[in-house]
Amino acid sequence: MTKLALFGAGGKMGMRLGANLAKTDAFETLHVEVSEDGQKRVKETFGVDCVDPDTALAGADVIVLAVPDTLIGKISHAIIDKVKPGAMLFCLDGAAPFAGHLPERADVTYFMSHPCHPPIWNDEDTPEGRRDYFGGIAAKQGVVNVLIQGPEGDYEVGNEVARTIYAPVARSHRVTLKQFALLEPGLSETVNGSLMAVLRQAMDEVISKGVSYDCARDFLLGHMNIMGAVTFDQHKGVFSDAANKAIEYGIPVLMKDDWKRCFDDDEIAASVERIT
Repeated sequence: MTKLALFGAGGKMGMRLGANLAKTDAFETLHVEVSEDGQKRVKETFGVDCVDPDTALAGADVIVLAVPDTLIGKISHAIIDKVKPGAMLFCLDGAAPFAGHLPERADVTYFMSHPCHPPIWNDEDTPEGRRDYFGGIAAKQGVVNVLIQGPEGDYEVGNEVARTIYAPVARSHRVTLKQFALLEPGLSETVNGSLMAVLRQAMDEVISKGVSYDCARDFLLGHMNIMGAVTFDQHKGVFSDAANKAIEYGIPVLMKDDWKRCFDDDEIAASVERIT
């Protein structure tokens, strides 16, 4: 059985991962949590006591860092000398590794995996699945993996961990660390998050001009559904001539000509630096 040390076990993400780890016999999970409240949550939810870091690290095959990005560098440097050769340090986000915050240790594998979250269009047939917006509970989602360093054979080890902690998983994607930085923060947060915020501000602006909240929300979300389905190849269809004309003239009003520079190397590096 693979021995897995789960750091940050009592936090929001740690509890999510712990719930899925508790469903499998593939891993012997040892929970590490510094806060008393977190320790209590682990005990009440899983019926096990948290252990100190040294106990968890002794012989651990995989060390999962379910901690904030800003703490990954500090924690990884603090424990690296106690990690056995050949073990895997498993991160849940690529920001800290991309920024170079992991310690240098050639005989330890570094792996990163991040959930895609359940897609807008899916085939979930249960209320729990349809309401699992984050993932890891009932709705299938994709995961994105990076073997940052280590032998090629360790990729499948990391992928097995990822498919377990983020279950149910529809498929996994392998990318480089640089490619992941393009996905997040670039695509998912800088672009998608910003445009989502603008959409909400646009809806609020329409409401401020007299349209009811329910009407504006129904109208916007419905159009997001069909226009998104056509735009992202979910549905074979075309926009009306009027819609195409509105888009043609709307993009220059909403977007700067050079907006794609947010994917340039220096912009991605600056964005990662801000969050780590």
